Amino acid sequence: MIKARRLPCLFCQQRLTRGQGKSAQAGRANVANFACPALRAMCRAQLLTRATPGNSLSTTTDSPAVSDPPDLPSLAGRAYRCQCGCPVFFRNSTCLNCGTPLGYDTAQARLLPLMPGLDPDTWVEWQAEDAPAQPVSDVPTPAYLRCANLDTPAACNWLVPVGEGQPQMLLCRACRLNRTIPDLNDPDHPDNGELWGKVELAKRRLVSALLALGLPLSSRVSEDAQGGLMFDFLRSPDYGPHILTGHNTGLITLNLNEADDATREAVRKAMHEPYRTLLGHLRHEVGHYYWDRLIAGTGWHQGFRELFGDETQDYAASLQANYTQGPRPDWALHYVSAYASVHPWEDWAECWAHYLHIRDTVDTALSFGLATDTAQLEFTPFTIDALYQPEHPDAGRFLAFLNRWTQLTMLLNEMSRAMGQPDFYPFVLPHGVVAKLHFIHLVVSAVNEPAAPPEASRTPDPAAEGDHPQALEETQLQSQGYAPQQQMQGQNNF
Repeated sequence: MIKARRLPCLFCQQRLTRGQGKSAQAGRANVANFACPALRAMCRAQLLTRATPGNSLSTTTDSPAVSDPPDLPSLAGRAYRCQCGCPVFFRNSTCLNCGTPLGYDTAQARLLPLMPGLDPDTWVEWQAEDAPAQPVSDVPTPAYLRCANLDTPAACNWLVPVGEGQPQMLLCRACRLNRTIPDLNDPDHPDNGELWGKVELAKRRLVSALLALGLPLSSRVSEDAQGGLMFDFLRSPDYGPHILTGHNTGLITLNLNEADDATREAVRKAMHEPYRTLLGHLRHEVGHYYWDRLIAGTGWHQGFRELFGDETQDYAASLQANYTQGPRPDWALHYVSAYASVHPWEDWAECWAHYLHIRDTVDTALSFGLATDTAQLEFTPFTIDALYQPEHPDAGRFLAFLNRWTQLTMLLNEMSRAMGQPDFYPFVLPHGVVAKLHFIHLVVSAVNEPAAPPEASRTPDPAAEGDHPQALEETQLQSQGYAPQQQMQGQNNF
């Protein structure tokens, strides 16, 4: 596509002249300060050219340079390339251009082109035959196994490092979270495999973002029977009780019928929801899990109550009131969705899901070089006083990030409308929600910082946490039916 070139204004021409001869690093820092979008675009192109080592093609492109330094640390990026130079994508297990096997390494958050390793059934990152010999190192070249679910309907393309765990793990970090999967041999439901594959694809995207954020994540099935996470993917019986999607003490249950597009869309319309996806379900439910891990009984608990409310109010009564009376009339002024107004736990889970939506989408856009700084978009930006802690040293970075998201959604919503599709992001962020998102960002950021609020001692409440004894399992279970014993959190807006 030919794009009209806009010349910089006189003021920017003078600044560009004064900036000649500076290093690429110094120039990159000044790009955002130039007065007009045209010059920023010109400088960005020059900096990208300078920043490419030897102007050679990298085997993977996880986080390409963008117009300005990212407002927040980049997660991992979603732009990848095969060893042949062709773009490949997060879900790919083989390059469609050259046939090279591909696998996702969670430690590097990269989709790697692979070649056979020294041992049978092992793989290593692809290296050209004429590549220069690597210097001698005490660190051996990592070897991998393919996840055992590669050749199942889950079609998992993730890698398992050789030597990870004793005995050797056969399932990747995403698949080992499963406690129950659908019965793949059910003659009455031959589509179980197809629906499970859609669920697993959404779960892998969720798990990859959680790991990139540095959040604690382990399997309640095989790694941490007390604090881990696990999933049951269950299908409602044809003539039995309806399976409820929800969370309870580290167990996320997802109704497999949600993976059927027609069924999910019918539910969305019946519930008058603007948005309902598998990924949204999973992001919401995992928010409940991280409330237990990161908020309950910690130094963040009081701040949570100040923003979201007192979570000790009757949860079941709140749900019943919502279903009989509807959401509070003024919910749009204070909450990100109608369902968020039901109870403080649901407000947290909805905001958590939106935080993951925003972080992953912006990171994806930046990794593909999409920027909004040259777009013709007019909007009223949020100001620093909308944040939870305006005085925080990184408050300005988060504010810039959120305003960038606002611009991006304006652009993507218009593009969706141009295709006759629903809005890409059919939500409005009230100022109160901005403070909640900032609070969640601080909680997530503190996980990897030594200055995190000290955790208070927490005595488990058996009545609140339920009785879920866990047995270590070496293999996934085929579901034969399931009857929940108690209401689970989160028939959510997703």
